[in-house]
Amino acid sequence: MAGIYIHIPFCKQACHYCDFHFSTNLSRVSELVQCIELELALRKNELGSEKVTTVYFGGGTPSLLNSSQLESILSQVQNHFDCDWEEVTLEANPDDLHPPRLEEWKGLGIDRLSLGIQSFHPEILKFYNRSHSAEQAMKALEISRKAGFEKFSLDLIYGFPHSDHRLWKKDLQVALDMDPGHISAYSLTVEPKTALGNWAKKGKFTPANEDFVAEQLEWLQEETQKAGYVQYEISNFGKPEKWALHNSNYWRGIPYLGIGPSAHSFDGKTRGANLASNPRYIEALRSGKLVFQMEEETPGDRANELILTSLRTVWGLDLAAFEEKFGIWLWEEKKSEIKKFEQAGWMLKQGNTLSLTPSGMLLADSIAAELFL
Repeated sequence: MAGIYIHIPFCKQACHYCDFHFSTNLSRVSELVQCIELELALRKNELGSEKVTTVYFGGGTPSLLNSSQLESILSQVQNHFDCDWEEVTLEANPDDLHPPRLEEWKGLGIDRLSLGIQSFHPEILKFYNRSHSAEQAMKALEISRKAGFEKFSLDLIYGFPHSDHRLWKKDLQVALDMDPGHISAYSLTVEPKTALGNWAKKGKFTPANEDFVAEQLEWLQEETQKAGYVQYEISNFGKPEKWALHNSNYWRGIPYLGIGPSAHSFDGKTRGANLASNPRYIEALRSGKLVFQMEEETPGDRANELILTSLRTVWGLDLAAFEEKFGIWLWEEKKSEIKKFEQAGWMLKQGNTLSLTPSGMLLADSIAAELFL
């Protein structure tokens, strides 16, 4: 099985913490849709005989597309690939959720909404330069459920600097009271090429310290567990039968084809990405050329990547499968490090599987780095 990820890199607003989205121009959106359909045709053989089970419209604001554009893209996916859809997801902002549009999306076969809530606090939404209000965020699930949607992901951001954790605790409680079944939560990060990065550089913004952010993640872990959610990946929490299938497949190494500017792909062995430039992407596709470039990876790179991605998940790292793939028995290679992590309460070894405990999840990147070959 495989998935298709369709990247729509347009936004209605420039988010201060984001460095890759482009402002909206409806004529350019139409051009981009046409080029996405051209790319689907040009890359129709890349998944081989793999059956496409998930489609994910993500990045930017794909809910800017009108229903005919979404329908056209989905038709091209069906025309060029062997499809047996189990999940079709659309990322959407709360202010895009209007009953007629929701009904149209449902009629197209879209059955999961990933809602960019970020926060329920007006002042935080204003800081993030979000176009929706706190009231719209609060009503997002209610409106969507009335239109017949049953599967959701709510996106939240923690780590906003404050004197205490009250804002985050309230955000999380409101989200859990809405009972979405799935929450994706990400730490506020300061990237150098963003407005937030420039503010931090000039001393206009001071990020929260690591301990403050870690405490908010711990609260997230505790409260979601009490509510029946499983942290199946560091940033993803879902109730049983509510996990995001596309996300799960991504972290489990299932192949996926990325379509659109800056979209990434994985064929099961190697990774690659399209150029990030909208104009260059459109120009190339208009000429019948692809802008996809394979990443140069050594076997060591691929082994380290598998260690990193596997330890982020509830499934953990299968040592036997790792040995079969790379010819290395990691337990012998890194025995002292693994035992150290076990003794610290950060890692569990069950049979041939290594996995991180909730406290280990807080240190996932540094733990993985010590196991790198």
